[in-house]
Amino acid sequence: MSSSSRGQQRVEDVYEAQNDQRLDELHSKLRTLRGVTNDIHADVESQNLLLDQTNDRFASFGTSLSQASLRARQAFGIGPGAGTLKPWRIAMLIVAVFITLWLGAKIAGWWWSSPGA
Repeated sequence: MSSSSRGQQRVEDVYEAQNDQRLDELHSKLRTLRGVTNDIHADVESQNLLLDQTNDRFASFGTSLSQASLRARQAFGIGPGAGTLKPWRIAMLIVAVFITLWLGAKIAGWWWSSPGA
């Protein structure tokens, strides 16, 4: 082999080594990018699961709230399937409770007051 062909071979070997090094660097960057992509995918999946669970909980809460509202309306005699307790009865009951408490306070004050004061 002549010296020019040996020199040519060395240059090709250097280029080949540089190409291999760059290929290894590119492979490393691709692995890193794949890892980041997998992490993003896993995070998105967990957030979707969390959103689904939150949606289910709010739907359950809405159902419970509407059932409680229906039972309250029935208990207070409002709306369909109402019980026997009408709104005017509730108002009268509240007034009676306040009058009873007021009279009880007056009687207690009279009963426990000192006679000579």
